[in-house]
Amino acid sequence: MGSSFGQLFRISTFGESHGGAVGVILEGCPPRLPLDLAAIQAELDRRRPGQSRITTPRREDDRVEILSGLLDGVTLGTPIALVVRNQDQRPQDYREMEVAFRPSHADATYQAKYGIQARSGGGRASARETIGRVAAGAIAKQLLAHVAGTEVIAWVRRIHTIEASIDPATVSLEAVEANIVRCPDGALAERMIERIEAIGRDGDSCGGVIECLVRRPPVGLGMPVFDKLEADLAKAVMSLPATKGFEIGSGFNGTLLLGSEHNDAFLPSEDGRLRTATNNSGGIQGGISNGEPITLRVAFKPTATIRKEQQTINAAGEATTLSAKGRHDPCVLPRAVPMVEAMVALVLADHLLRQQGQCSLY
Repeated sequence: MGSSFGQLFRISTFGESHGGAVGVILEGCPPRLPLDLAAIQAELDRRRPGQSRITTPRREDDRVEILSGLLDGVTLGTPIALVVRNQDQRPQDYREMEVAFRPSHADATYQAKYGIQARSGGGRASARETIGRVAAGAIAKQLLAHVAGTEVIAWVRRIHTIEASIDPATVSLEAVEANIVRCPDGALAERMIERIEAIGRDGDSCGGVIECLVRRPPVGLGMPVFDKLEADLAKAVMSLPATKGFEIGSGFNGTLLLGSEHNDAFLPSEDGRLRTATNNSGGIQGGISNGEPITLRVAFKPTATIRKEQQTINAAGEATTLSAKGRHDPCVLPRAVPMVEAMVALVLADHLLRQQGQCSLY
């Protein structure tokens, strides 16, 4: 329960952080889609641990194996199984957490719910679970690009109190990947890196905000009432570890505007496509994409596992303290960028197939 996502383009992830492997089964991918396998691996490389001095030092190559669903690099229309073997497990680093719950982590709630937990590495609550999402999201990205020329790109907008003011229209993948914090403002990125390093040296952690842009989204994605596109996008990104907030379009700042200021005026169009003078709606109106760029932002809390000593309790409810060992990101945001992109792409791919199934006769 709870490990599957999507309706027609559907994923089911499996595995624990310190188990033998993690992966995903993707169902519903259309047949005859040429897949760039190197592009799938490239997305996993963006997510993998140990990639820079501001990420966890856990060393994993995260080489993906595709076990089914392909023939000569082309999809068969059958389930696609992708797996990544865990190599650098250190369960001994988590022995103290067997008797003490990490504050704000899933340890206590998993124990309360199930009466048992995979304490080593956090099990399913670990960000390592997202490997399957990123692998499947890479396929979703290729489907969207192949069918509609759609691009999904995300970047770090804020680290702790340092925030970049960037015009989303100018952001490129090259600029995002030009530095280890994945902020396309190079000068501000250096300040962000320094802040993460300083907080990490103090045994602490910090959070921030990731912004995501969808260029050239198909028109008409999303369903009325309960399956609105922004509702599914919110569920998708808020299912990622450490997420605490979601905005789309003008978001909370839109509450400061009057209706006359916030409304996106329609522009005349010779080709009949919808065009708006502004994009406060974030590309979605009435829960349905209007063809304008989709813009959203996701808030990530500070990493829960820190080296500073904290007050906590053990499984018996007795007071104790914990100074966590193990290898953990002082800030999850640089590695969360491809995770956000993956979840957004998975939602769009699912709604693309749903739209084609419902409206292809008209």
